[in-house]
Amino acid sequence: MRDMILRALTNIAARVGGPMTFRIILQPLMASIFAVRDGLRDAREDRPPYLWTIITDPSQRVGLIRQGWTAVGRVFILAIVMDVIYQLIVVGWVYPLELLTIAVLLAVVPYLVLRGPVNRLVRSRQGKPVRSAAQERR
Repeated sequence: MRDMILRALTNIAARVGGPMTFRIILQPLMASIFAVRDGLRDAREDRPPYLWTIITDPSQRVGLIRQGWTAVGRVFILAIVMDVIYQLIVVGWVYPLELLTIAVLLAVVPYLVLRGPVNRLVRSRQGKPVRSAAQERR
């Protein structure tokens, strides 16, 4: 088990300097662009911050996850395809857990991290109050 974890961490770290390094920048950039676009839309429509609402409001969770997946799904699929190609070229084998880890790190995490703060920043610059989903239910 320890050898497997060590191999996975070594393989993941090697992706930064190996072939196809451009995707380490390109895929998070694409996810970030979608996050900014959706965060601006959230601010315009006075929606609460995205990730915080997913965490705190079960009634909106499924719809928001579906909406986020629609936005970032293509980038996620691209991350999977690119990592399969990378693994076949460099390692000669496909490790599914590494594949999913890289795809989530490159496509999903930037989207989740940026969408809510963009919404908060735009709303605060417009002088609108930023409320969480829990505060809006009251």
